[in-house]
Amino acid sequence: MTTSVKAPVGELLREWRDRRRISQLDLAISADISTRHLSFVETGRSKPSRDMVLRLGEHLDIPLRERNRLLLAAGYAPAYGESDIGAPEMAVVREAVRRLLAGHDPYPAAVVDRGWNLVDANLSLGLLTEGISADLLTGSVNVLRATLHPDGMAPRVLNLGEWRAHLLGRLRRQVEQTADAGLAELLEELRGYPCDDEVPEVEIPGPGDIFVPLRYRHGDLELTFFSTVATFGTPLDVTVAELVIESFFPADPATAAFLRERVTG
Repeated sequence: MTTSVKAPVGELLREWRDRRRISQLDLAISADISTRHLSFVETGRSKPSRDMVLRLGEHLDIPLRERNRLLLAAGYAPAYGESDIGAPEMAVVREAVRRLLAGHDPYPAAVVDRGWNLVDANLSLGLLTEGISADLLTGSVNVLRATLHPDGMAPRVLNLGEWRAHLLGRLRRQVEQTADAGLAELLEELRGYPCDDEVPEVEIPGPGDIFVPLRYRHGDLELTFFSTVATFGTPLDVTVAELVIESFFPADPATAAFLRERVTG
């Protein structure tokens, strides 16, 4: 949980409002406060109540972790807990995640935290991790690093430029959404990885395209996947709010048949 704050709460609120591209008037109307009061809060002339901080954080769609930081900056205790995923009170979450992962077999699925570090995965994810350097799968495994690193999945991704652009775009939007310095550093690291394929700046669909596929070489086969992302719908804990479940589905009949036969075999 965040425990140190350098900027005053008004400055932080103004930064988030600017990041969301919301005017003082629009935020004041949506949060049901006067623009004068909001202006005084942002300039430090007025101290917001705890309820006011939480209300503004909700209307600005600020991540729970950063809402705690706002509360600390205003002199209040954090409102949202941050439980270790292995804690007893997280047993119901772990069970739900395991059921989702197991139910997705024979298709790959994984759970990552806010930094894209692997939390859990089903057995079928092993199909995509075959051949990855042991160094990338030791300790805290970062799935973006393991995917785009030249010693990772990258040599077997047949549309590496396209898939790289897709992943970096997601990470860039996450950095803009959360203002997380660690994610910004990860983005710069990944941008420095070599890629011989052309990396499109904008994802423009070709004829008949409906999603960005992952085209993956497995031995002599070409497997094609698309992915979906799921999060917990009503999180009140920082850790739960930051969990992301990424599920891969076969994008063509040949891939679906191979995955089914792989399990029965």
